[in-house]
Amino acid sequence: MLKGLTITMWVGFGGFLGSIMRYWMSYGMLKLLGTTFPYGTLFVNILGCYLIGLFATMAGERVFLNPSLRQFLFIGILGGFTTFSTFSYETLELFKERSFLLGSLYIGGHYVSCLLFVWLGYITVLRFP
Repeated sequence: MLKGLTITMWVGFGGFLGSIMRYWMSYGMLKLLGTTFPYGTLFVNILGCYLIGLFATMAGERVFLNPSLRQFLFIGILGGFTTFSTFSYETLELFKERSFLLGSLYIGGHYVSCLLFVWLGYITVLRFP
């Protein structure tokens, strides 16, 4: 139990760090480029995707990372920074396994479902003040 609790706390701490990094980068892009387009979110998602590709490949191909460190880095820091990186990495894994149909369904399912549920949240607030 203690080991699971310790890992959970490290993942939470990583999420704290990742969220702060996301805020700083998004705020910096806002100050630099203005509010006409969500540059910060785009930048954070692109950077997060690069970092998960880089670190996951290093961890799988070159450098051994123990499972706790992987969870701290991937679920905690990068998960707090952007969940888009995890989504993109999982999609790449499906494509690497030649599961093109599943990968495409995964992409479509995320985009359609997430956009639909953002809209449903919006409608819920408008309908039930």
